[in-house]
Amino acid sequence: MKNIFLTGPKHSGKTSVARALASLYSCDFIDLDNLIEERTGESPRTLYTKGADVFRKAEAEALTALLEPGTTARRVVATGGGIIDNPKALALLENNAALLVCLTISADTAWERIIGAPGGELPPFLKTENPRETHRVLHERRTAGYRQIAGIIIEAEGKKPEEIAKEIFDRVQH
Repeated sequence: MKNIFLTGPKHSGKTSVARALASLYSCDFIDLDNLIEERTGESPRTLYTKGADVFRKAEAEALTALLEPGTTARRVVATGGGIIDNPKALALLENNAALLVCLTISADTAWERIIGAPGGELPPFLKTENPRETHRVLHERRTAGYRQIAGIIIEAEGKKPEEIAKEIFDRVQH
């Protein structure tokens, strides 16, 4: 089994599905956002408020550490929803011979999850004059990008994480 990286737009279920998939494979689960926080001492949201470049640098550095040569442990990794906008991190993913899985959901479903998230505060990149429209445009652009690089595309709308994980597992086996 190759390392599997779950990609997709914000709130598409990457973390929940990655955790369930790692359980099916009996391997390590890693949330890239948590790894960034462990390495920097600051949340991705806090880093982003310091500037998109600050966050993207930390994201690429965490991914570089995760992909160090000689690491043989198999892992399922949940990436951040905006990794498609980080050229250095994206190049690391594409050159790693990992399986990239794209989870897709509608912009409306993602928006409902964002505004219903604990804390209720919008991420910094959505604090615009029209946050919902900003989100829709980003969601559609990012989804299209993830679909282009993915080895497997999964429609996640209305499915439970365990169901999606099983679908990925079954597709990887064949």
